[in-house]
Amino acid sequence: MTQVCLLTGRPGTGKTSLIRQVLAGSKVKAGGFYTEEIRSEGIRQGFRLVTLDGQTAILAHVDIRSPHRVSKYGVDIASLEWVGVSALLRATKESSLIVVDEIGKMELFSDNFCKTVFQIINGSKRVLGTIMLNSNPWADEIKRHPRVSLITVTRDNHQQVLGELYHWLETTEEAKN
Repeated sequence: MTQVCLLTGRPGTGKTSLIRQVLAGSKVKAGGFYTEEIRSEGIRQGFRLVTLDGQTAILAHVDIRSPHRVSKYGVDIASLEWVGVSALLRATKESSLIVVDEIGKMELFSDNFCKTVFQIINGSKRVLGTIMLNSNPWADEIKRHPRVSLITVTRDNHQQVLGELYHWLETTEEAKN
């Protein structure tokens, strides 16, 4: 059974929602982080990192001035590394499942993030995460990694993927015992 399960798909297909649902319905000890939109009056202003142990940080925002930009958002690499990468490193020591949501354009600005993701994918822990759909040399290498199972999420297969994720968690937990 694959140790690393990464969800990919177009924005808005529910990848992060699937991860949050499967974590809520599972007893597995998980660590890491997910991302969520920051909205004001219905308009997306940026993205926030939320660790599974409750820390938060602004990953990107329209008001951040940074040399690292994706579309209209300035990316705060220091916050990604201070909160996100730290959460991943803690998870490698304390959890049986590492959550990385997401491996995307913003996160790939950080060499430290890339190095950490590569280490956890090659490590002994299970990894559940999301990865950008669009082609990127580094992300494509991760997608082709022999330890990675890639699942494409669409609006039509949300429930099917949820079932697959529960099965994956149960099967990998049984194999571990």
